Amino acid sequence: MGSTGNSPASTNRPAVDLTAITIRDDFLLEMGEALGGQASVRPVDSIAGALEYLTSTKRGQVLVIDTRDVADVRGDVELAHSQAPHAVVLVFASAEAEKQIGAAVKGSNVFAVLPIPVDKRKTGAVFEGAMAEALAKKATARPNPGGAGMTVEAFQARTDGDSTQPSEGAKGKTVVWAGAGLAVVALAAGGFWFLSKDKSAPAAPVAAAPKVAVPAPAAADTSATPDASLEPKPAVDTAIVNGKVDELLEKARLAMRERRYTEPVGDNALLYYRSAAAADATSGEARDGLQRVAGVVASRFDEAMNGAKYDEASLALANLKVASPTDARIGALELKLTTAQVSKAFAEGNIDRATALVRQAQQASAIPADQLAKWRTEISRRQEDAKVQRLANLVSDRIRDGKLTDPSDDDAKIYVQQLHEVAPSNVTTQRAVRELNAAYLRKAREAANAKNSADADRWIAEARAGGTSANEIAAFQHDLASVRQKAAQAEADRLVQVAREHIHDGRLTDPAQDSAAYYLTQLQTSDPTNAALAQASRELASKLLDRAKASALAGKAALVEPDLTQAKRWGADAKDIAALQQMQVAVKPAAQGPSRAAAAAAGMSPAALAANLKRQRYVPPEFPAKALSQRINGSVTVEYIVDTNGDPRDVRVIEATPPGVFDKAAISAVKRWHYEPVVANGAPVEVPVRTSIRFELPK
Repeated sequence: MGSTGNSPASTNRPAVDLTAITIRDDFLLEMGEALGGQASVRPVDSIAGALEYLTSTKRGQVLVIDTRDVADVRGDVELAHSQAPHAVVLVFASAEAEKQIGAAVKGSNVFAVLPIPVDKRKTGAVFEGAMAEALAKKATARPNPGGAGMTVEAFQARTDGDSTQPSEGAKGKTVVWAGAGLAVVALAAGGFWFLSKDKSAPAAPVAAAPKVAVPAPAAADTSATPDASLEPKPAVDTAIVNGKVDELLEKARLAMRERRYTEPVGDNALLYYRSAAAADATSGEARDGLQRVAGVVASRFDEAMNGAKYDEASLALANLKVASPTDARIGALELKLTTAQVSKAFAEGNIDRATALVRQAQQASAIPADQLAKWRTEISRRQEDAKVQRLANLVSDRIRDGKLTDPSDDDAKIYVQQLHEVAPSNVTTQRAVRELNAAYLRKAREAANAKNSADADRWIAEARAGGTSANEIAAFQHDLASVRQKAAQAEADRLVQVAREHIHDGRLTDPAQDSAAYYLTQLQTSDPTNAALAQASRELASKLLDRAKASALAGKAALVEPDLTQAKRWGADAKDIAALQQMQVAVKPAAQGPSRAAAAAAGMSPAALAANLKRQRYVPPEFPAKALSQRINGSVTVEYIVDTNGDPRDVRVIEATPPGVFDKAAISAVKRWHYEPVVANGAPVEVPVRTSIRFELPK
């Protein structure tokens, strides 16, 4: 029969039980991923099923409620709180119902309301906090009474030499234990006979088996509640076998030769030597045997410690205390074991276990007070680091999600404030602060690039309030100004380039929103001091003068004046404009012919002449197929001359919306119109006309 040491499963068992009210397997899978092995999930389908587990206070309890299939969330929460006030409650709700559920449980003891689908990182962080809260509540919870308590006394060796009569103190206890003791003795006797009988010998009658007294373990320590993060203390055999001293010593010698020092239970050297010492406190062989067993288990302790098998070492130490309670080595070995266990817990990041070990060590006088103080300090530091890391992770998550300053109860700013309260000088806190301030400045840059100065100033103010130094702010603003300047210069260069291309192509003023004049106007507005603006303006003015001159020579008087006006705006020399106007006057009589001369002689204005026009043939413009397929409406303003025969000529587009879409259709239609010639002073005259044509989709 082997050692009674603890199995690894007991060491790794989570310190918190998690019960989930849900009927959905996908939700359980998502929770398992979020937990990352911190705890296993026990699914139930109702609050009644959950309460069967939540009423236990031996371990921390967390209750998860999937509200999608729960009719009365508030009722379930209040029932859980009334029946299991030590349980921590988490509520999950679908995104569309999250606000409604939050309002329903407002003011209750719900730890948090979380969204479905599950956000693994956020939910994992909340689970950590909930489990820590559950452990804290468990430590103060009052266990439900499960039955009458029972106390037992540790074995005390008799010193009066009488092996047959109980002491006066024992007589009183005998009355109390009489009823229960007889039953236990009978059962224990049968068990001991089965374990200790010689396998090679013929079976002996049960009545011949040696009597076994009721086991008397050391009095239970009631000063602290057992901690679920610690495995149970090693089970050590403290029974006493009643029998003749010589027989007990003989059995002890045989067990020593067969190396059955402390096991199997009920048939080992430690048991027989202790029983012999109890029967005869003056037996030197019994005392010597116990010392030899103590030496063996002390060696086992060292071997187990060297192999980092702390459960075996704990069992060996417990046997040493039984074999030799006053052994001088016990204090040092206990300190060595506890130090190793606490160090392992620290290395594994298991702060709960380290805390429980230190709490347990406080009850052992062998642990120096200064060592306990060091452990407590380290635990406090690690707990603070864990909390700081959780908050820092929340800061990073909120920055990633763009939640810098809202919502106010779940944004990066609030978690940074909490970090300042918990550990203002912690390296992780400082890193989170820098991360948030950098995010503020990124937002400021985005707002500035979008030309939203109010937002840019607001984010810079947040960064300043968050601790960004004045020098850093100044450097950022200088860099931002430099970037703006480069962007403005790049845009100015683009406008100049496009304007020159349009000048080269002859698109001087038309179309209205895609001409050289349009792009130079934009440049003039955004960067009036641009060095290239003046040169490009002179080029445009020169081209406008050339076009006005050509119009004047062709007798197109209506086209000359608009170009001269534009040329003047873009910096044409006044002398050049005056010379062109004089040339127009000289050319006009010859170009006008008899009809224009007659109109001038009649003293009629172009508007008066246009009022006398009567259109005799109208051809509607064709709606361009491309515009029709794209569902585009628009309009075109055209100018033209109705000649002395009543036909339009010199048709040109003055303005178009959108540019270039309907221009050709409008010109083509106007050229096929025909008017009745206008007669002034008995002679037909030419009439300048301006008209707008609308292109509207059929309704």
